[in-house]
Amino acid sequence: MLFLDISLHFLFDTFLGILLIVFLLILGVLYYSFYLFKKLIDLINWSQEIDYKVTQVIVHGSDELEKTDADRFSQFSNNSSFRDLFLEKLVDSEKKFSGAAQNEINKLFQDYNLEKEAFEKLDQKKPYLIAGGIQELTSMRVETAVPKINSLLTHSSSLVYQEAQYAMVSFKGFDGLQFLDTASNMISEWQQLRLLLSVSHIPENGDDSFKNWLRSENNSVIIFTLRLARKFQMLSFYSEILNLLDHSSEQVRIQAVQTLQSLENPSTVNDLTASYTNQTPDVQVEIIKVLKIAKDQRAVVFLKKQLIDHPFPKLKIFAAEALFSLGHETFLMSLAENESSPEQLIQIIKHSMQEKVC
Repeated sequence: MLFLDISLHFLFDTFLGILLIVFLLILGVLYYSFYLFKKLIDLINWSQEIDYKVTQVIVHGSDELEKTDADRFSQFSNNSSFRDLFLEKLVDSEKKFSGAAQNEINKLFQDYNLEKEAFEKLDQKKPYLIAGGIQELTSMRVETAVPKINSLLTHSSSLVYQEAQYAMVSFKGFDGLQFLDTASNMISEWQQLRLLLSVSHIPENGDDSFKNWLRSENNSVIIFTLRLARKFQMLSFYSEILNLLDHSSEQVRIQAVQTLQSLENPSTVNDLTASYTNQTPDVQVEIIKVLKIAKDQRAVVFLKKQLIDHPFPKLKIFAAEALFSLGHETFLMSLAENESSPEQLIQIIKHSMQEKVC
């Protein structure tokens, strides 16, 4: 009986212990849920306050705001979570406005000393936080951040160094592209587009940099430079770009062909056709496309030869379309109607002339 009493007592104590643990867990979940709910409510209220503040500043100007509005807003402005949200919303707003409105948004940033939060992010370990800080300081045009951002150009995270690259060009224009001198990582297509849109002009002393970048060991640097040459019509670099038709990278050669078309001069057709036989099929297709756009009758004999003799159907199609674009419909029709013409060639010609293949 004594053993049974001890067992029942032990089971009862265990049951009470489990109930206590469950009760504490329920309290913890309820507390955490209440904390999240309160945080959500705070974010909603803060968001409304910030939106109202930004709207009022844009419409009326910061100097015209009533003191009561300023006092109401200031009660939140020392809260770190509120300041992070405020900074995020200012950056988002800055992207949507320009001129006087943008200046007022920037003034809010300065008045509430939000650059402190942005600068602190640059010393974080998580790449997304560092990149966010770079974006914020760039958006708000904080010139004092340039040296620190410049040091992040060699950061191990692509998220960080790409944002730093964009920031340097945003701050310094063409001069901000000096990181291309030593860039070893590939510059993505999206990043190249961002950088191209940020460069508004090429300075007179930019030729040396251009030459160095065209000779870079980083193929993406060469490709980006070729796109710069197209955007700013760098006609004086025609010869250097023509030499790139012998480059080992197919993508570089394709971009070089496109750039030569953009910088076209009387020798372009001959230059492209002279290098044609040494190129891969994809580069050859690009050359045919350029000849079609150029609409130069000197290319007709060359195009006819490619249509008839080239082994790749894809290239034959582009050659036929180029001939049709150059007004040689009669030649194409005679080939299509010739009984000795291969069936594949007839189909290609009809396709190029937008006819249905029987």
